[in-house]
Amino acid sequence: MSDPSSSGISRRRLLSASAASLTVVAVSSVQATTITGIPRWMLFDHNNPIINDAPGLQFFTADEAVEVDAIVSQLIPADEYSCNGKDAGCTVFIDQQLAGSYGDASRNYMQAPFQPGTAAQGDQSPLTPRERYRLGLAALHDYCQQKYNKKFSQLAGETRNQVLEALEKGEITLSHIDSKVFFDQVLSNTMEGFFADPIYGGNRDMISWKMIGFPGARYDYRDYLTKTDQKLDLIPISIMGSSAWNTKV
Repeated sequence: MSDPSSSGISRRRLLSASAASLTVVAVSSVQATTITGIPRWMLFDHNNPIINDAPGLQFFTADEAVEVDAIVSQLIPADEYSCNGKDAGCTVFIDQQLAGSYGDASRNYMQAPFQPGTAAQGDQSPLTPRERYRLGLAALHDYCQQKYNKKFSQLAGETRNQVLEALEKGEITLSHIDSKVFFDQVLSNTMEGFFADPIYGGNRDMISWKMIGFPGARYDYRDYLTKTDQKLDLIPISIMGSSAWNTKV
């Protein structure tokens, strides 16, 4: 066998030369742009928000929407600080989310095996959000009919609370879906709908932002940097922005 050091190019030198060649090719293909001064920032140039402005329900049936209205209004009841979950648009938010890629979990890894995991591992259910709502609402309807001879939406407020608390603790057996999985799904989406940007259907009139004093999607606070120890009472702004944002210049 010949001496590797005298047999032309070594493997290390070959790999190094290949990497250098690729770098030269990549650099030579770049179309450089020279920017002078401060680049002009233009709203949503590359990441336009996905606006779902189609009228009416897009996933829920009319009967399902009534039950979801009742659930979200029980989870977020009206008080002196805000309206209830229904009036805040939580059902609309959930309906629109389920109609999109979130609903079918198309952006999630949803392959087997599906096994119970630890709390740190997150959700391990094979059911998509759409399936959880469809199965969960049907099972909740059956449970309430059997126990109370009424729909959930027809129950008194205290009884609704008892049912939701039992779902949260896993004390109710629902057909085809774990009761806690269903409850956690609805609770999470209700909170998202209440606090998310109004562009997504919930947080109507920015009611939750006004309640907690959140200024919204403002991108410039320079006018307020020197105003320390003052209550600013800023009017919240949605991702849609103020009228000054609506036209690109």
